[in-house]
Amino acid sequence: MQFRTKTLFLTRPMTGRIITILCAAALLTSCGEYNKALKSTDYNYKFEFAKQAFEQKRYTQAYTLLEDVHTVFRGTPKAEEALYLLALSYYENKDYLNSGSYFKQYYTQYPKGQYTELARYYSGYGYYLDSPDPQLDQSETVKAIEELQAFLDYFPKSDKVSIAQNAIFELQDKLVLKQLQNATLYFNLGNYMGNNYESCVITAKNAIKDYPYSKYKEQLEFLILKARYNEASESVDEKKEERFRTVIDEYYSFTNDYPDSQNRKEADNIFKIASKHVNDK
Repeated sequence: MQFRTKTLFLTRPMTGRIITILCAAALLTSCGEYNKALKSTDYNYKFEFAKQAFEQKRYTQAYTLLEDVHTVFRGTPKAEEALYLLALSYYENKDYLNSGSYFKQYYTQYPKGQYTELARYYSGYGYYLDSPDPQLDQSETVKAIEELQAFLDYFPKSDKVSIAQNAIFELQDKLVLKQLQNATLYFNLGNYMGNNYESCVITAKNAIKDYPYSKYKEQLEFLILKARYNEASESVDEKKEERFRTVIDEYYSFTNDYPDSQNRKEADNIFKIASKHVNDK
């Protein structure tokens, strides 16, 4: 038993070294073959090597070779596959900006092509994956929504419809969250250098109008109520009654939509104060 244990202990490092050597040799061979393909003027060979590299998840090698191949193949039967594979290689390498550009090129050139459904889907989904945080510029988010919506319009029976729809909802909520953040900023500025409460209300109402089913709708409506209340409270006397009446209108709108809101107590308190101002007049 001791002999076997000792033998096993001795052979494990040796096995590890052998595996390491074999992996290094395979890597060197692969790199050598890639360099050969890269320098080759045989574009069919390049194409086949690129497909092999893609299958082996060596996406950088694949799209580097396909950048040359797809232009040379233009107008030939292989051009469609080469262009789609180029876009997909960038996608799998998480370069969604380039993948989106090539996917769009593909479905524009081949509107009824073999891969058009997937090209439209991956174009939009790549932009979805690349969509930035809400506080940043949301141009890519808007682009993702447009691409995914176009996919749904063209392929309403695709098996990827539910994925695309959920992605759109999530992207729309991101846009609404940005608007909520903007409205909150206006609210916090108050009357500093102007009536920022009005800007808060306009921003929040536009978000609700554009995305009426957003999960942030309740927060937006409550922010509108608070902004109207602060605006009325900080107004000159001659404007207080009219503005507190607006507060009451917003209160009824909010409580009708969200009677069980966690903010109901604060909303009720706002209503009581507003009512006193109106009734005293």
